[in-house]
Amino acid sequence: MLLLRAMAGRRLPPLMQLPRGCSRLAAGSTAPEGHRGAAPAPEGHRGAAPAPEGHRGEAPGRHRGSIPVLAALLGLGTVLAYGERRRRTAEAAQAPRAPRYPRYTRAEVAQHRTPSERVWVTYGTDVFDVTEFVELHPGGPDKILLAAGGALEPFWALYAVHSQAHVLELLRDYKVGELSPDEASPPPGDTGDPFAGDPPRHPALRVNSLKPFNAEPPPELLTQSFLTPNELFFTRNHLPVPAVEPGSYRLRVEGPGGRALSLSLAELRQRFPKHEVTATLQCAGNRRSEMSRVRPVKGLAWDIGAISTARWGGARLRDVLLAAGVRDNTGDSTGDDNEWHVCFEGLDADASGTPYGASIPLKRALSAEAEVLLAYEMNGTELPRDHGFPVRVVVPGVVGARSVKWLRSVAVSPAESPSHWQQKDYKGFCPSVDWDSVDFGAAPAIQELPVQSAITEPRPGAAVAAGELTVKGYAWSGGGREVVRVDVSLDGGRTWREAELGPRPERGRGWAWALWELRAPVPAGARLDIVCKAVDRSYNVQPDSVAPIWNLRGVLSNAWHRVPVTVTR
Repeated sequence: MLLLRAMAGRRLPPLMQLPRGCSRLAAGSTAPEGHRGAAPAPEGHRGAAPAPEGHRGEAPGRHRGSIPVLAALLGLGTVLAYGERRRRTAEAAQAPRAPRYPRYTRAEVAQHRTPSERVWVTYGTDVFDVTEFVELHPGGPDKILLAAGGALEPFWALYAVHSQAHVLELLRDYKVGELSPDEASPPPGDTGDPFAGDPPRHPALRVNSLKPFNAEPPPELLTQSFLTPNELFFTRNHLPVPAVEPGSYRLRVEGPGGRALSLSLAELRQRFPKHEVTATLQCAGNRRSEMSRVRPVKGLAWDIGAISTARWGGARLRDVLLAAGVRDNTGDSTGDDNEWHVCFEGLDADASGTPYGASIPLKRALSAEAEVLLAYEMNGTELPRDHGFPVRVVVPGVVGARSVKWLRSVAVSPAESPSHWQQKDYKGFCPSVDWDSVDFGAAPAIQELPVQSAITEPRPGAAVAAGELTVKGYAWSGGGREVVRVDVSLDGGRTWREAELGPRPERGRGWAWALWELRAPVPAGARLDIVCKAVDRSYNVQPDSVAPIWNLRGVLSNAWHRVPVTVTR
């Protein structure tokens, strides 16, 4: 009571005052303007009744006499809480209301992938309808449509321009919803699935098989830059991706005579000089889908994207072999007609524990000019898991099947690898050989690949505008044979033009592809049969058709690449 008497007649501090106008909301208030698709204010606030007459326009001082009575009846703490609540209610009433958006699952967003269905994308937990922006996209509609029905982040990560503030401001104008809270993070993997531990992949990749994972970048992104971004580098896996702890990783290197070397990742980095090489890797089955149109073949239906280029960094295989006791003349004096090989095994294994394996000739492994690497870097960063972390082999100029990933052992042998993938796969045969007559032992394993080229833009069946047409593509040849020319025809091969080859970082060493471009005028209404063929330093040239090089595994597909297009009127 002494406290109440002492407070009687005194002005309360601001926290204890009942704010002016706190007891009523503005009648008929709605959600703020300027938000596309903003939901109206809740029904309970529409047309809210005005506050009691006694509270209208009253100054805070008029409540002073009632405070002691309320305090005595309810307790001072209740009064204080009541006053604070009313103050907050008043502030909330004056603040603009955030729009309420509908919530969607990722499956619902994925249904909106074309302009006719509306083009939706997500960024963070927000959902956007960018249909009206597709034709305005600076990179062209085909680029933004790659993200249709999915997340923008993987695509924006490839191009730094998207991280600018004005791009995010522009995107906010297209917001139509939010992801359901249950969709904020991907579901946990199935621990009983051997592929459950595989890494996440870029959504732009065109998947040929999920388990094991095999995918290629879309052609329109393949030649956007000379070096393929790690996220878009084609992925060829034969088995589940192993989970490797770098701290406990050991690489075993076996030389002749039983001498062996065991290296940690740190020792591989510190003990041997780092060497870098820019090299293209290509799967033996690149462009297999064209062979399957002649006759059925067995294998993944690769389009033209099972090829990519990176800047690799690591230790030279030659340096590591010499440290393990191998000599440059190893195998020369054995009198054996068989060629000595260096055999590789990976940490990826099947259900029986059998690892992926392959081999290359020892002479190539020991050649300083061949630049074979035990790579631990890819485009300036550590190897991604899909591409062999922590260490992989990179054999420039040779089929990708020999560049073994997740490397666990290297062994010098008087014979090539006994692995299934060396003995019973990745070999070419006469077109007349079928699965009833094939003898895999009669054909050598593929090492160097033949000359190759393909058209990445425009795409088959495209409608292009009359005027100047730009044709783009890549060209490459195995064995370090540099591409010296690319010929392009717009009429199926009757007449030819020479394409312009793009800059290459290391002329004379043909480990990496050449990107090429041709600009030519095209008349309205024309039907074009665009064809390309490459010529390498040894004047090897691509065959003109697929049928004469068809084989039952669909490998070594390098005929002229053809793309039919029409010119709009």
